Amino acid sequence: MVEIIKNYDDSIFGFKFSGKLHDEDYKQFVPAVEDALKKHNKIKVLAQFENFEGWDMKAMWDDFKFGIEDATKIERLAMVGDKKWEELLANIFKPFMKGEVKYFDQKEIDAAWNWLQS
Repeated sequence: MVEIIKNYDDSIFGFKFSGKLHDEDYKQFVPAVEDALKKHNKIKVLAQFENFEGWDMKAMWDDFKFGIEDATKIERLAMVGDKKWEELLANIFKPFMKGEVKYFDQKEIDAAWNWLQS
């Protein structure tokens, strides 16, 4: 499931990812990002993982397409989680992103928002 959790303005916003992601989740998430990119050359995103279980095959493909088409336009990506593998995922994303990627523990979510706004 993907839930929009907070928008500071239309160029800084956050999503909460929980459970297993499906194609339907990307039909909600990707258009929101694409709408923001129509207004701004670059955006900043907070991705909060809570009880995250990964992707089904179609969602994995959606994520791959998103990475190729839109991820290079993300200026900063704050990834917030509480599992070691989520931190490793942030490190895996770094080479594919033109912008900065930083991992924060759940208890540091306020610091993640502050980093995005700086």
